[in-house]
Amino acid sequence: MNRRSLLIAAWALAALPLRVVAQKSVAIPRIGLLWIESGSDSIVLTAFREGLRAQGYVDGKNIQIDNQALVDRYDRLAEAADNLVNSKVDVIICYGATATLAASKATSTIPIVMVTGGDPVKLGVVATLSKPGGNVTGITFLNQELLGKRLEILKEAVPGIRRVGVLLNPESASEVAEIIRWEAAARILNMEMQRVEIRLPSEIQSVISEVTRRRLDALGVASSTMFVANRKQLVAAIAKIRLPAIYASADDTNAGGLISYGPNVSDGFRRAAGYVDKILKGAKPGDLPFEQPTKFELAVNLKTAKALGIAIPQSILLRADEVIQ
Repeated sequence: MNRRSLLIAAWALAALPLRVVAQKSVAIPRIGLLWIESGSDSIVLTAFREGLRAQGYVDGKNIQIDNQALVDRYDRLAEAADNLVNSKVDVIICYGATATLAASKATSTIPIVMVTGGDPVKLGVVATLSKPGGNVTGITFLNQELLGKRLEILKEAVPGIRRVGVLLNPESASEVAEIIRWEAAARILNMEMQRVEIRLPSEIQSVISEVTRRRLDALGVASSTMFVANRKQLVAAIAKIRLPAIYASADDTNAGGLISYGPNVSDGFRRAAGYVDKILKGAKPGDLPFEQPTKFELAVNLKTAKALGIAIPQSILLRADEVIQ
């Protein structure tokens, strides 16, 4: 081998590690997030990162989390979904029915892992929970089945209530479906239910302030991702009008809400990371069955109860998974 050939071979060997590093950099999978969020201190995003770490993934090292599609209102989800698809992410994580519908309309090929309180089958994004088909799978809490139980707990906690307002965002696909069940449950319990619609975060304070004119006895809060994103503002606004309210998550009760009953959403996001791992290893989302929670948490905030002058019955305290003093 002549001198020129040796130099070419040496140059090629020296350059090889650089090419390998470049290839690894390009190969890092990108996970796009799609839901309503209001800040960087997201409880569910923290839980999702924890779930990824448990699967061996670290953001910025062997996986990249793209949070550019997190928005502050429902009417921006469709455009955000299109942007994620155009950026060619490897997997899309959706929180909520409306976000999932936006993502499924934007792509039929990129895998979608949804975490939702809605029914994926009724939403039309999967064939069945056990065999989803298509490109969507994930976690469903089936919140609609819990609405009657929430009203029962609320009435047990505050026996004298009769007129209940339900806070919801009519732009949410799942909340529109939920309202029918709220009304049916109220009739069974001999309660009168009124809709209290909040479309934008900027409306939370003003709408809830006006609730006092309706002469309501209590409030039920729908499991809206917009309400989750603006939890502190929502709970504080309800505290000002001094009405008892029941929420969907213990996170709401920890933020100052009176009482809550529902699934552990953070745990759902940790489990969603397991779907991401399987998909990145070659599994098809349509072959991965949906998971459902096996336990629902009852939480009570006694500090809030005291502020409202409410004595929570012992029957509820004994059943509670968490009691905040």
